[in-house]
Amino acid sequence: MEHVPPPAEELARLDRELAELDARRAQLLTRRAWLLAALRPPAPTAAPGWNPSAWGAPAAGSPGAPAQPWGYVPPKQPSAPRSAQNVLLTLGGLLLTIAAIAFTLVSWGSMGIGGRSAVLALVTVGALAAPAVLLRRGLTATAEALAALALVLTLLDAYAVHAVAAPDTDGLGFTAVAAGVLAALWTAYGLALGKLHLPLPAAVVLAQWPLLFGAWAAGAPALVVGWALLATAVLDGAIALWGKGTGTRVTACVGGSVMAFSALMVGLTLSVTASGPLGALAPGALLLTGAAAALAGAWRAPRGFARAGGVVAGLAVVAAVGGVPAAAVPEDWGVLAYLSAGLALTAFVRTGLPRNAVLGVLVASAAVVAGALAGALPGLAAVLLGPVTLLSDVWAGSPEGFRAALGSTLPWTGLAAAPVVLAVSAGLLGSAYRWWPSLARIAAPLIAREEPGPAGAAAYGAGPAGSAGAPGAGTPEAGGAAVPGAGGEPGAGTAGTGGTPAPGASGAEAPGAPGAAAPGASGGPWYAGGRAGAPWYAGGAPAARRRPSGAALRGAAGAGAAVLGWGALLLAGAVLDVPYAVAVAGETVLVAGLLALAVRGAGSGRDGSAAVPVTALVVALAGAVSAGLLSLASEGASYAVFGALTALFAGASVRAGAGVERAVFAVAATVGGTVLTGFAGRSLELAPHEAAPLVLLVPALTVLFGARLRRNPVALPVELTGALGALVAVGLTVPDAPFLALVLALCGVLAAGAAVRPERRQVAGYLAAALFVLATWVRLAASEVSFPEAYTLPVTVPALVVGFLRRRKDPEASSWTAYGPGLAATLLPSLAVAWTDPDWQRPLLLGVAALAVTLLGARHRLQALLLLGGAVLALDGLHELAPYVVQVAGALPRWLPPALAGLLLLVVGATYEQRLRDARRLKDALGRMR
Repeated sequence: MEHVPPPAEELARLDRELAELDARRAQLLTRRAWLLAALRPPAPTAAPGWNPSAWGAPAAGSPGAPAQPWGYVPPKQPSAPRSAQNVLLTLGGLLLTIAAIAFTLVSWGSMGIGGRSAVLALVTVGALAAPAVLLRRGLTATAEALAALALVLTLLDAYAVHAVAAPDTDGLGFTAVAAGVLAALWTAYGLALGKLHLPLPAAVVLAQWPLLFGAWAAGAPALVVGWALLATAVLDGAIALWGKGTGTRVTACVGGSVMAFSALMVGLTLSVTASGPLGALAPGALLLTGAAAALAGAWRAPRGFARAGGVVAGLAVVAAVGGVPAAAVPEDWGVLAYLSAGLALTAFVRTGLPRNAVLGVLVASAAVVAGALAGALPGLAAVLLGPVTLLSDVWAGSPEGFRAALGSTLPWTGLAAAPVVLAVSAGLLGSAYRWWPSLARIAAPLIAREEPGPAGAAAYGAGPAGSAGAPGAGTPEAGGAAVPGAGGEPGAGTAGTGGTPAPGASGAEAPGAPGAAAPGASGGPWYAGGRAGAPWYAGGAPAARRRPSGAALRGAAGAGAAVLGWGALLLAGAVLDVPYAVAVAGETVLVAGLLALAVRGAGSGRDGSAAVPVTALVVALAGAVSAGLLSLASEGASYAVFGALTALFAGASVRAGAGVERAVFAVAATVGGTVLTGFAGRSLELAPHEAAPLVLLVPALTVLFGARLRRNPVALPVELTGALGALVAVGLTVPDAPFLALVLALCGVLAAGAAVRPERRQVAGYLAAALFVLATWVRLAASEVSFPEAYTLPVTVPALVVGFLRRRKDPEASSWTAYGPGLAATLLPSLAVAWTDPDWQRPLLLGVAALAVTLLGARHRLQALLLLGGAVLALDGLHELAPYVVQVAGALPRWLPPALAGLLLLVVGATYEQRLRDARRLKDALGRMR
């Protein structure tokens, strides 16, 4: 049944396609304009004083002037005086700094206490006072260089004070106090001299250490150190939000990120290693405080930082809340506590937090769930891939339990919570799939996207002058939900804002004003497409671009529920170590359930998404492979499982509609039947080559099945699968030549049967002839026939007569069809025998016959005779000349063959074009032959 999208979705799709065409047309017009400008003759050089712009000519770089072509590199400009000045000042300040350090560390001991103090004090005061004078004279760069020198001098002063005045004090404690004093000093200095860029960032760097070094010097426990780090991070966050200057804010942001990460790592480590619930409360308080600080900063932070803050806050809340119950349960079950806390983060959707912060919290929730699921992957992989070990010892006997059949050394007791994690996740995704409209209504404030405007982003759903959105806006489209404020009321803004446009929104613009949205440009939900007339990649705000539709999201949720539910049941059987028979039966039943789900959803187009049935089909195939491998431990289980799987897939192919799903089901059933015939041969205690004719039963049935279906799309995949089964049968008989000849002949019969149908005649006819000829050769070789011509000539002569009559009746018939089979039936076996014949008579007669065939082909312009005869003649001559070539090669110097090869390459390279023309003429001459 063809799926007809809703009108809103179809309209959005058409708008996107038209916008893409408009964008491509604009790109081509721009390129055309540049090419026209490039083809115009260059304008004459303007005389001195000539001003083209005064006469209406566009200036360089203006919209009217052609853009520079791709790859244009502007000429290098000479270094500006300001850049050279900065380099000189930097080098000068660096030299002065090195001199000051050398004076303090090396020459300090040669002066008395008074001289030391006077020199450092004088130099430091001078370095601090000089920038103020220089700034008044406009020498900003020089002032910056002296300020950097003053910074180093203050650090040296602190070192000198500790070395002379307080040598017995604790180094960490003194460093903490000195860092605090210097941070306050440089803060005041930077605020006093506002034009300097260095003092305030330096003060921020110095402010990172007082609390940390103070707690360290006091021998505080790790929790107190964590609080010190968190307090420093909060201070950095405040500076990043309200600090003066970009450099100050960037420095504070970097420092705060490092300190916050360190504090949260301390809290997480203490929470995970806590001996009980009470021991996890204090680290949890630290983590919750860090989360609160991150969310508080998200109110004023830009979008990216707000989302990052939401992620950090969400992870911190999970670690704090989940750490308390995790400390009270066994270690293997602690993951459920963190998973529950991560799922509880979804409650932040209904809070009044900023939208970007809530999105970050939801990302943290998804990360927690993904981490919990990743912990279950090793056990699930062992369940699926463990039965592969049974291939080395088929039908060795039923093992005692499920784990024994897997042969895995995983600590299954440590995976006790993994099935529960998978089941809980599957249940939540299944609930989301079932009640998707309600979930979309709850999440509507988050998915309401903003439209770009001249000064910011317009409120979602706002049209010109805040008018209502396009028709149908805010309605549940494709499994979606109505978006509050999206349409129906004039002035509707972002959901939850009471219809007030966001700051800088273009929704307040008058119609036709710059940046005002066109009617219908917004108001539809994001999953119904972008703005009218905008391509999909440019529709809406950057956060709303490339978003999947609501139907796709719902389908993904349903598909995830199916996969995780299947994995939970498989892993539960391994964790509980159920009996082997129960495990085999359970996996087969799961395959049946997945096939029912795939058949039920195939072609239905429910909610416009085929994710659920397709996923069910893929998982059913994987489960069938796993169940089949698991059944190889027992003969009875093998027959039961593969018989059931064959019947299930065959039934699914009958119930499924026409399409890819039906073909996949039919192919799987064919594979199952082929495996069953192999089992029959093993049960009859037949050797592999003796069981090969049994394997051909399924290919024979596929030929009959294809004859009945004829041009049905399922027929070709089934017949190709049967052909692969026939190839397996041929492979089984390779060690035994008589059986190989028999199987090749039977395959030829099957190919001839398929060639009866007109649509298969072109391929199957040639294949049947080749298989019959190959079977004949193999049979002759197996019988050790030394004169194959006695068997091949009686076939070749009538075949050539039939081909001659065919050519007389139809001169346009190909020589390969008329004479190819007959000539190959004799020439090729004779050539194979001639290569092993030590006498000279057979190669001579074969060479004469091949020469005659080649000449006839050249005389009558028959391609098959020319190529077959020439190839046989060349190979026969090579066989005769090979001993002499070997003798000559042994007598020649070893350097001669490489030299000849090099000379040949030089000659070919020098006449390369001529050789190409000769090759083309030869190809054309052969192509004109019949």
